[in-house]
Amino acid sequence: MDFELNEEQKMWRQAVHDFCVQEILPVAAEMDTSAELKTELLEKMARLGLLGLNIPEAYGGAGVDAISAAIAIEELGWASGSVALSISAHNGLASAPIALFGTEEQKARWLPPLTNGRSGLASLALTEPGGGSDLVGGVQTHAELDGDQWRINGSKAWITNASLAPFIITLCRTDPAGGSRSLSLIVVPTDAPGLHIHPAEKKMGVRASPAHSLSYEQVRVPADHVLGQAGRGLYQTLEVLDGGRIGIGALSVGLGQAAMEEAIRYARQREAFGQSLAGHAAIQAMIADAATQIEASRLMVYRAAWLKEAGRRFTREAAMGKLMATEAAERVCRDAIQILGAYGYSTEYPVERFYRDARAMTIGEGTSEVQRLVIARRVFDLA
Repeated sequence: MDFELNEEQKMWRQAVHDFCVQEILPVAAEMDTSAELKTELLEKMARLGLLGLNIPEAYGGAGVDAISAAIAIEELGWASGSVALSISAHNGLASAPIALFGTEEQKARWLPPLTNGRSGLASLALTEPGGGSDLVGGVQTHAELDGDQWRINGSKAWITNASLAPFIITLCRTDPAGGSRSLSLIVVPTDAPGLHIHPAEKKMGVRASPAHSLSYEQVRVPADHVLGQAGRGLYQTLEVLDGGRIGIGALSVGLGQAAMEEAIRYARQREAFGQSLAGHAAIQAMIADAATQIEASRLMVYRAAWLKEAGRRFTREAAMGKLMATEAAERVCRDAIQILGAYGYSTEYPVERFYRDARAMTIGEGTSEVQRLVIARRVFDLA
């Protein structure tokens, strides 16, 4: 068992970290306050390969291994939860379905523009106003084949990157009979008549990562915009979500790491009862717990990524990694606020932003409760 990154992965981590320090960290708080992603960052990230993590080199992507992709999202999360969430969604949720299930023509048409930063970020629309985790029964958005076009009607909610996207991959019910083969993923250009992207949601955290409600009113797209084979949308979505959970887990590790570093920095400088906070056993215990939880989360996320890269099943491990990392990040960020005291509750320091950002991670891409269901089912299958 080798727990060391290889030299290429170490160099990649350093390159992404340096980029985050120079380009993202200085504007992270400003983006949170304005609730607006600085789009000029996209072309800069594109030059480093951060917009093509899941896209093969043949289509202009970086084509990095799964662990390197997790490393990148972790570093972005360390600098800005908002940036990390939008980039994770672009790569793991919206680029991945095309790379995994698209025809050669679809890959050649849609993947290269996603890597340059000028075309925006891709988006995947799963959640609906009346249902999120229940994909089979909750999807009411429907698409009917009318000649050589799909006619789509319905609505979606909390769709990341919708306002930044050239197209939105939309999970639709294409067979009214229902069942596991009733859903399909269809690529919908954002300039398609009848598609309405509503104003961005006002959120507690990850404010600069836009999330929107969508309305589809007689939206028409060509029949060849269905990814892979019609009726395979549920299976495609579940596979994509497995990979996406690695991204959210990695993002959460980055948030937790940033919060711990800020707490350590403050504890060394602040004095109480005649010594620095860092000298008090209560503070040391909180930092020890934080370091342990972060490292355990990182190892679990990297293991899931390693299994993915090896072509092995990783559904259980991805769910475990996400569950562990997201809940650990929330605890670490909470304790960081506690260590900073009143200052931790102030926007003068970043730990309150870290906490708000971390809170979203236990909800998106499957709540903690759903992760536990996924894990339990796999455990019972293996028992």
